[in-house]
Amino acid sequence: MERDNLTAVSEFILMGVTDRHELQVPLFVLFLIIYVSSTVGNLGMIILTKVDSKLQTPMYFFLRHLAITDLGYSTVVGPKMLVNFLVDQNIISYHLCATQLAFFLVFIACELFLLSAMSYDRYVAICNPLLYTVIMSQRICQVLVAIPYLYSTFVSLLVTTKIFTLSFCGYNVINHFFCDSMPLLPLICSNTHEIEVIILILAALNLLSSLSIVLVSYLLILRAILRMKSAEGRLKAFSTCGSHLTVVIVFYGTLIFMYVQPKSSHSFDTDKLASVFYTMVIPMLNPLIYSLRNKDVKYALQRTWKRLRKFFLKAYIK
Repeated sequence: MERDNLTAVSEFILMGVTDRHELQVPLFVLFLIIYVSSTVGNLGMIILTKVDSKLQTPMYFFLRHLAITDLGYSTVVGPKMLVNFLVDQNIISYHLCATQLAFFLVFIACELFLLSAMSYDRYVAICNPLLYTVIMSQRICQVLVAIPYLYSTFVSLLVTTKIFTLSFCGYNVINHFFCDSMPLLPLICSNTHEIEVIILILAALNLLSSLSIVLVSYLLILRAILRMKSAEGRLKAFSTCGSHLTVVIVFYGTLIFMYVQPKSSHSFDTDKLASVFYTMVIPMLNPLIYSLRNKDVKYALQRTWKRLRKFFLKAYIK
């Protein structure tokens, strides 16, 4: 098809999670609760790790940025997804679709490498506790956070620019609940081989490189734990990395399920289910995992609540 004969696409229609009308209201209520819980939980974690003096350590510095990325990509996807349950046609403009894709890619790629940086932090804390404050200095922590943000921004701009400089056909219905790269490709009339190869290489590079850091870190942690003579020391080491390990298993497990499916069984429906889990459910679970399994966070919540209660009591008395 010639470029001159193509219909210019100025907007897209998002199909959403399901087309079954009887499920629209129950799913809207469910995902509204999930999104609100995720937003409150992650904002709470960001504020708590910023204001509480006992949480000014490298571990909670990384946790704060993990909460930022969770809040970021759930907010990029969540509101537009909720609109899908309330309208007959969920329309998103061409430029807003490109913006949604760009920010989603920034936050999701950043989360991968933040989790690997956190696994390195846990390795240093368990295997080199005496040198922990020296190795994990403030500058090193800032670098370990800055690199994922810069790299993920580069990846996002590369993929988004490549996709949205190609020619779209007149058909503008996206078989998804947000503007992701793979559902957009079938709508392109130009040759998509180059961008498909780029996406495949970047996805494999990001997943394998970050997962390798996580696996190596935890293998070294496991070796250090097995060498410990006291049961109390082993238990303390396990509790130190338990929350992070849980988050890693859930997040990477979902991504591996999504990207390593056999081509014969791969479909956009299974992609939607996996996408719902890692864009909406995981950002809600992460603050819960860290708060329920972490005594420091629990105590920080209690201290903050007491301060707030005293503040409001004083204000009420005045």
